[in-house]
Amino acid sequence: FFSHEVQIHPVTNRPADKRSFIPSLVEKEKVGKRESPDFRGGDAGGKAGEGGMIPAGCGGWKSSSGRRLERSWWDERRKLAWEQQEPAERRLNFLPQKFGSLRAVPAYPRFIHERFERCLDLYLCPRQRKMRVNVDPEDLIPKLPRPRDLQPFPTTQALIYRGHSSLVRTLSVSPSGQWLVSGSDDGTVRFWEVSTARCLRTLPVGSAVKSVAWNPNPSICLVAVAVDEQVLLVNPGLGDRLLVAATDQLLDSWEAPEEERIQPVQWIPASPEERAKGIRLLVQHGKPVTQVTWHGKGDYWASVVRNPGSRQVLIHQSSRRWSQDPFRKSPGMIQCVRFHPIRPYFLVASQRSVRIYNLLRQELTKKLQSNCQWISSMAVHPGGDNVICGSYDSKLAWFDLDLSTRPYRLLRIPVPTPRIPTPTPGIPVPAPGIPGILRIPIVPCVPRSDLLQNALLVPLKVLKGHAPHLQLGVLDVAFHPQQPWLFSAGADGTLRLYT
Repeated sequence: FFSHEVQIHPVTNRPADKRSFIPSLVEKEKVGKRESPDFRGGDAGGKAGEGGMIPAGCGGWKSSSGRRLERSWWDERRKLAWEQQEPAERRLNFLPQKFGSLRAVPAYPRFIHERFERCLDLYLCPRQRKMRVNVDPEDLIPKLPRPRDLQPFPTTQALIYRGHSSLVRTLSVSPSGQWLVSGSDDGTVRFWEVSTARCLRTLPVGSAVKSVAWNPNPSICLVAVAVDEQVLLVNPGLGDRLLVAATDQLLDSWEAPEEERIQPVQWIPASPEERAKGIRLLVQHGKPVTQVTWHGKGDYWASVVRNPGSRQVLIHQSSRRWSQDPFRKSPGMIQCVRFHPIRPYFLVASQRSVRIYNLLRQELTKKLQSNCQWISSMAVHPGGDNVICGSYDSKLAWFDLDLSTRPYRLLRIPVPTPRIPTPTPGIPVPAPGIPGILRIPIVPCVPRSDLLQNALLVPLKVLKGHAPHLQLGVLDVAFHPQQPWLFSAGADGTLRLYT
């Protein structure tokens, strides 16, 4: 077990022996011999001092040149600082003093008291070392930037969009930032002008709207609306007429293939009455659709179907009117999906984890463990390196895809988190809405200049405005694509703009 080789690590970590802190009698005898007149030889002449017992000059410390060694490091400033400290925080429990010789050093006045405390330690306390670290608590707090340095970010409620008569569950902003679409439980989809809060068009769909998504391609004017078991592709007819006409031409240019292909959904052209309302295509799924999301280029889009078991996620192509089921086996109950903004990745969030698939290679690339009980929403940073997931058990998981599959930060908030907005480049990221108020913590969205410095979540502002209704508050939030503005949809039937 023991060897003759010297090791760098101790074999055992037992406490020190009792003989290690009791003065040694042998050392005491050696010190006494060195202080004796016979050992030092007296003064230069060898004459004894007064009294004939101790030679003159043998009672103090001398250097080789005969000068006394003095230490003047204990000044009045240090003495004052020692007196102001708490007794438990003092490194020394006594004040150092200077004496002319060893004979002038008096007996320690607290000798009996310290011996008594030592006996209590041996009697009452276990024989173990207590490593104490004197750390200032303020040094442990990270240096947060000032809110003034993180501007611009939303601070004030600017506009209120009124018109819905029930809960507004979803909203989306056009890529130009000029128009806004919202879906409500009153069975209508409304199109708004952002700058004036004026409702330009109202599209009745006959049932509660679960999700709306505006096509992110600025050259296409198209909105996907999830209603019951179908998804409506709507051309709102807003803005440039050439853009509206080009969108209709793109959808009408489709030609049916010679051989009919089996698809998991049905693509149904709109009737003349529906076309007059702006509806161009109806995609019948057969099961309730809970979410729709677009790819960044605007041709592909994905839908989530409430179908326990298989066929919960479908990917569609509008120009070819083609749909496919990308998964042979369902990875669980799917909550939401997102397309990666840069790479050909597809993010699928189930109840406990987020799976990232490579669409080109058709393989699973990474699986993120959220440490949450039930994921409710997901957002991907435009840079593609960060993912944020909200959950119904009051947690917010922030993933850094370059570091690990575990959350980089796991935050706890007071209530469940239904929605998380997709961040805008260079604009802060808000947390999900909660009943009655909207909290906005800030995450740096631009690449850090110092790669050795960790990113921080800095709470900056609490935005208020929505009134709770049916124990619900803010149901969806979204950023303006160009300005540091934030849109929110609430259970009180209103939409609000914060600038």
